[in-house]
Amino acid sequence: MSKSPIDQILKPVSKFIHQEFTGGIILFISVIIAIFWANSPWSESYHRLWDTGFAVGFDGQGFARPLHVWINDGLMALFFFVIGLELKREFIAGELSTIKKASLPMVAALGGMLVPALIYTAFNHDLNSSHGWGIPMATDIAFALGLLSLAGKNIPTSIKVFLSALAVADDLGAVLVIALFYTNEVAFLPLALGGVLLAVLWIGNTMGIRGTIFYLILGIIVWYCFLLSGVHATIAGVLVAFMIPARTKIDEQEYVQSVRGYAEQFEKAIPQRGSLTTHEQHRMIEKIKQLSLDAETPLQKIENTLHPWVAFVIMPLFALANAGIHIEADFLHSLSNPVSVGVALGLILGKFIGVLLFAWIMVKLKWANMPHLATWKHIVGVALLAGVGFTMSLFITGLAFDDGAMVDNAKYGILLASLISGTAGLIVLKRVTYVRN
Repeated sequence: MSKSPIDQILKPVSKFIHQEFTGGIILFISVIIAIFWANSPWSESYHRLWDTGFAVGFDGQGFARPLHVWINDGLMALFFFVIGLELKREFIAGELSTIKKASLPMVAALGGMLVPALIYTAFNHDLNSSHGWGIPMATDIAFALGLLSLAGKNIPTSIKVFLSALAVADDLGAVLVIALFYTNEVAFLPLALGGVLLAVLWIGNTMGIRGTIFYLILGIIVWYCFLLSGVHATIAGVLVAFMIPARTKIDEQEYVQSVRGYAEQFEKAIPQRGSLTTHEQHRMIEKIKQLSLDAETPLQKIENTLHPWVAFVIMPLFALANAGIHIEADFLHSLSNPVSVGVALGLILGKFIGVLLFAWIMVKLKWANMPHLATWKHIVGVALLAGVGFTMSLFITGLAFDDGAMVDNAKYGILLASLISGTAGLIVLKRVTYVRN
């Protein structure tokens, strides 16, 4: 098949976008831009931009919030929606679908949440900053997987699967922590309305409604109800995701047989001169399109559609809006506060100790098996990468603290820990020898 000039131009762009590490690179660039901008002569414009009001409504009546709130509460709900889709997919047919598959990464993720929280609490016990214990519990899946892909070809596929499952389980834990511990006072009427609409979505799923418009419209209303209720609106994204259908209308065998039949009819149809197809050929193409839609789950279709938007628009925007901390000349001295120390050590040491220790216990007690072809050096590298907590840690920081100084101190710890953990994990994994079968 000949390629048009535009195809040849876009091919390297498409190839770059579909690389595993691309999302992490874009996120890293966004962080650098935010820090440079916030410390440049134009720093005032940085803060003024994210405080700009933005309203949605009619005739002067509407919903108005600063731009950074729209990003953190609105666009990040889409981020959590995609996380919810990934969780559901993994629970149905992925690395969390059976106890045997899920036990090692889920228990390792649990250790990687408990130990960092304990370390943070040890440094902030009885202080106003004690509520930030959830900040070092999270792993940034985009950064971690991006760094893992940069480690080279010495990484067995099973380790990539293990880190993915670990990060997904970590995301599930972070969602539960946000829902249970970082929710404001609850207004029960809008929350009840949101619950009713979630039930309607579940009924629609059960009845076989597959149209994305149905789930989109009701999902937006559920998000708004949660926003009014005081329960953080991003939780709505996860709950709505679990209502999305994950079943096909036809099985694989029926799909293959039907497509083969329509392809034969297409081939037998008398072709029309020129590049146009005949009416009969066009009818066969439309039938194959419909068959392909019936063979595709709405969950995977929506996930694949939204993933580029999340990776290349939402997360970079979130990084731009939240990573712009002002770095003073005495930056290292400014790290000597309980929040920065608790966050940094929680991510660097807590994640490493928690993931490695809990994984070791599971394997030594024979409650789980090591990933195929993996060594303990691989697990050490993954445990270090788990300390890259950027996106989710910044998000929880915004929920935990209202005080600007505490927010900045937490961000200092997050950035330092992510840099150290990511670099150490990459060095360890690059030095591991891959033993093939």
